[in-house]
Amino acid sequence: MSEENRAKMFSLNQSSQTGDIESTSKYLKCNVSNKPFSNKYDFNEHLHGNSNMKQFICFHCSKSFSRKSYLITHLLVHSNEKPFKCLVCDKSFSQKANRNKHLFVHNTEKPLKCKFCNKLFSQEPHLKAHLRVHNNEKPYKCSICKNTFSLKSVLIAHLRVHSNEKSFECSICNKLFSRKSTLSTHLRVHSNEKPFKCHVCNKLFSDKSNLRKHLRVHSDRKPFKCSVCNKLLSRKPTHNSHLHLHSNEKPFKCPVCKKLFSVKSNLRRHLRVHSDEKPFKCSDCNKSFARKSYLATHLLVHTNQKPFKCFVCYKSFYLKSQLNKHLFVHSNDKPFKCTVCDKLFSYKYNLQTHLRVHSDDIP
Repeated sequence: MSEENRAKMFSLNQSSQTGDIESTSKYLKCNVSNKPFSNKYDFNEHLHGNSNMKQFICFHCSKSFSRKSYLITHLLVHSNEKPFKCLVCDKSFSQKANRNKHLFVHNTEKPLKCKFCNKLFSQEPHLKAHLRVHNNEKPYKCSICKNTFSLKSVLIAHLRVHSNEKSFECSICNKLFSRKSTLSTHLRVHSNEKPFKCHVCNKLFSDKSNLRKHLRVHSDRKPFKCSVCNKLLSRKPTHNSHLHLHSNEKPFKCPVCKKLFSVKSNLRRHLRVHSDEKPFKCSDCNKSFARKSYLATHLLVHTNQKPFKCFVCYKSFYLKSQLNKHLFVHSNDKPFKCTVCDKLFSYKYNLQTHLRVHSDDIP
């Protein structure tokens, strides 16, 4: 910025007051914002902030800066140099300001409280940003899709969706991500780390958002209502999947056998049939199962727990299906009929054994 332009941005004012000569002060005033400054250093800092002249350009990413010192600090991002170290946990940072922000993590004192939900904060900017959630204030707008956001950091992360920029790579499987936080969550897939625990049932989760969704199971909060049958559901994805039941829509196709499914999770479970994948292992006998529900049923064998009891003879069973079959003993109901001689049977396997009589296939 030329001296002529700089001179135009401020006026030198002298204010004389009665009394001692020390009360006479000179101040610098910005003609753009009308903000006064008591010293030239603060005034120059302000001018750089309001100037559109950013003559120092990064040769890596073409980002421009109004000061050479800002460019030098920015270059540390590309060099991966992190000279500012936390004295508490030895974590390093490329910028001093980020190190100073990080120090609040070790400060357990949080004197600022949200008046809506009583959440505590150590810094006033964090509290102000949090209050936007309650006020539904979203001042940061995407210039491409016009979506609005409460936090500037969320907007910056969102912009990568439009640029398809994925600069964070998993060192194990080389999968790329647009956000560092998403990569961190993904890494737990490889480590099987689940640091988020439900305080009600002690179920563990690798992602905090999944824990929040799970907590609705323990509450009566079901904000999503089916427009067809008025059923209430706790999650939007569950609500969307439920709607497929009414439309008989099955948008998820198995790439192997072309079987269709209305819910994506059912397709994922089905794919284990083709891959022979059995990720759920019994900790007692190491037997593996394709579904978690199968493992839960199997565990009853080790505990000798038989929760399904016949109300007639009080005999107990591991499975509800076993109980249902047993109930035929106490009734004259014989739903399985031989197609050759019309003989009736209470159980399907008895019918199958009987059918050998009519065939040459006698063991």
